[in-house]
Amino acid sequence: MLEQLLIFTRGGLILWTCKELGNALKGSPIDTLIRSCLLEERSGLASFNYDSAGAAYTLKWTFHNELGLVFVAVYQRILHLLYVDDLLVMMKQSFSEIYDPKRTDYSDFDEMFRQLRKEAEARAEELKKSKQVTKPMNNLKKQGGQLQKGGFERGSKRSGGGSANEDGDSDNMRGRKLENGHSNVGNVEIEESRVTGVANGKENTSSNIGAFDVSKLQKLRNKGGKKTDTVVSKGSNPDPKKKITKKNRVWDDSPPESKLDFTDPAGGNGSNIEVEAADHGESMMDKEEVFSSDSESEEDEEVGKHNKPDAKKTGWFSSMFQSIAGKANLDKADLEPALKALKDRLMTKNVAEEIAEKLCESVAASLEGKKLASFTRISSIVQAAMEEALVRILTPRRSIDILRDVHAAKEQRKPYVVVFVGVNGVGKSTNLAKVAYWLLQHKVSVMMAACDTFRSGAVEQLRTHARRLQVPIFEKGYEKDPAIVAKEAIQEATRNGSDVVLVDTAGRMQDNEPLMRALSKLIYLNNPDLVLFVGEALVGNDAVDQLSKFNQKLADLSSSPNPQLIDGILLTKFDTIDDKVGAALSMVYVSGAPVMFVGCGQSYTDLKKLNVKSIVKTLLK
Repeated sequence: MLEQLLIFTRGGLILWTCKELGNALKGSPIDTLIRSCLLEERSGLASFNYDSAGAAYTLKWTFHNELGLVFVAVYQRILHLLYVDDLLVMMKQSFSEIYDPKRTDYSDFDEMFRQLRKEAEARAEELKKSKQVTKPMNNLKKQGGQLQKGGFERGSKRSGGGSANEDGDSDNMRGRKLENGHSNVGNVEIEESRVTGVANGKENTSSNIGAFDVSKLQKLRNKGGKKTDTVVSKGSNPDPKKKITKKNRVWDDSPPESKLDFTDPAGGNGSNIEVEAADHGESMMDKEEVFSSDSESEEDEEVGKHNKPDAKKTGWFSSMFQSIAGKANLDKADLEPALKALKDRLMTKNVAEEIAEKLCESVAASLEGKKLASFTRISSIVQAAMEEALVRILTPRRSIDILRDVHAAKEQRKPYVVVFVGVNGVGKSTNLAKVAYWLLQHKVSVMMAACDTFRSGAVEQLRTHARRLQVPIFEKGYEKDPAIVAKEAIQEATRNGSDVVLVDTAGRMQDNEPLMRALSKLIYLNNPDLVLFVGEALVGNDAVDQLSKFNQKLADLSSSPNPQLIDGILLTKFDTIDDKVGAALSMVYVSGAPVMFVGCGQSYTDLKKLNVKSIVKTLLK
């Protein structure tokens, strides 16, 4: 049974709801659909599942792109209603005939809806009955086929008489038939070659490539049985060689060194060597990146050149006539060539294949049914729609002004805590130091917390950065609980009056459950203000796996009913990828978290904001 059915415009104006249903929905499935699916370019999906306390809904929808209407049906997930898709299509056709942009009351659509619903339910019942009828027929056909097969096998066994086919394998029976259907009992060479191929584990199904040459076997037999034996016994395993045992290591009896840490111990101020806090210059975070419009026009011209051959495939006269007169309505067949070219282009820019596919499906759903204006190419419309979608995805949906949040936390007399997480070797410690330098330039006091108690040299690396930047560091050495170290660091920062605590954590793979459990404990125990995922801009498909599993593990392993997930992304090594900027899109699409920082070099100043317009133009050029 349907729970709710409504029609609204893309601007959010509800035109019609089914009064007969009138069931009070638990939670807000419609709002969640708009926020999490339609606005995030996931409208190409077949359905959307919504879970709330005491209810589980499935939502299906369709668009009328020319009129800007959305048709949504809500029903209980357990029901599996078959007629919903047909009902939405019929509603779209019927409602578009009576739609008027100046009209807001559509109560007369109720009677039309009842008829459409009865028709859709009748179609679903007929389809269900036809499936039940065809099932027994298919079973009978299968049984008949098995009987025929069994009879054939018995007959072949009788005709074989004293043949050596003891296992009755059907493959071997078929191997005794030539292409013309005559029996091939005497052809021993082919049978032996087949047995040899099976013994080698390399049976070849092709007729030409790698086929066994029977004449060669005959020549070898004529020369002597020595080489024939080697051919036949090719697949047999040779005698294993004697295993070489490793000699036991002889350890020196002298006592071990008492001191293994040869780094200089940190004094009370974090350093025992006088280092001048050199001015490294202004951070790139505070510089506005200029994006020239000339490059935009050049890129548009290049896109036009690439799309010209596609236009020629439809014929010169027809393409010219379509561009002048316009097309009635765009359908999937019209959009498919342009979308395929766009998907390939996105994948060459390092966008994950799954993300590129979903984006193209969403763009197709938003354009299907629209009228093509005069003197307009389909490729240019598809590119404009994709550009709009990419800008919408990459633009942050919330404020990412960390300085404002730091001052708000300072007014509450507590430090602003940032936790850096990510896989191994992506540059968490280095970029933590860059963020610290940027905060210092804005007169914000910073404390570093060395919570990577796992990797050798991690504490010393962070201590070196703290000494160069002249900031305090809180450390407890190695093999300590990082959650407790972070908690003590926050307490120390509260006593010292530090504005920000930057927590460095150990790198961990997304599948390492013990380390992910420790990270979940650290976040749950300390409740940081910002969890930054540090990821490489070099990754492609792996970005989807990393972020989705990090969020999943943080949610599953947390003790809190409302676990804290990844709040933002810091992209590193952005200066090494040229135009392969697709990792930014993949990460934002998967997590919904904005890119807050971009690392683009080795010095402390090489940290900047993400230029959304530049990224989108690079992706589409």
